Amino acid sequence: MTIGRRRAVDEGVNAASTSLDAPPSLGARAGFAEVVAEQLDAVYGYLVYLTGDRSAAEDLAAETFEKAFRTWRRFDPRRSSPRTWLCRIAHNVAIDWLRAESRRRRREDAYAREQDVVGELGDGLPGPLEQALRELSPGEREVVALRVLLDLDGPSAARVLGISQTACSTRLSRALKRLEERTEDVRR
Repeated sequence: MTIGRRRAVDEGVNAASTSLDAPPSLGARAGFAEVVAEQLDAVYGYLVYLTGDRSAAEDLAAETFEKAFRTWRRFDPRRSSPRTWLCRIAHNVAIDWLRAESRRRRREDAYAREQDVVGELGDGLPGPLEQALRELSPGEREVVALRVLLDLDGPSAARVLGISQTACSTRLSRALKRLEERTEDVRR
């Protein structure tokens, strides 16, 4: 973590933690600002290791300490050390981030594949048909590509898609009907 950023975090924690230094219910113990100062580098290093991305780790460390700040009064030093407690929070924050990143990448990859497929299928097609193909779901475009463009028979297309022959022909029928409706709307 950069020195300037660490200083900003430390100053913010010091300013915000004056009322949270030693909750009376748990007796005398290190204040939140002290725990942050002691554990900041460890938590940051742990997050760098988990994510492999220093800037993401900085953001996740900030989120970790924010969550820790909000739950500081519930922290029980008899159950775990501050480092263990903070690393558990950091772990949960990192897992949420990794899941969100995975979903984002899948969406981006699916979108890129759709654009590639439509671009490949769209070469030399009339504008209305190309637009209608874009409006089909990926599954519908795939069955149209297999049955119409590649001229596979029903059983072969169904095997490629991993669905029954009936489901394949139903999907093709619906896709062709949607294509016909979309191109008719443009012609009117």
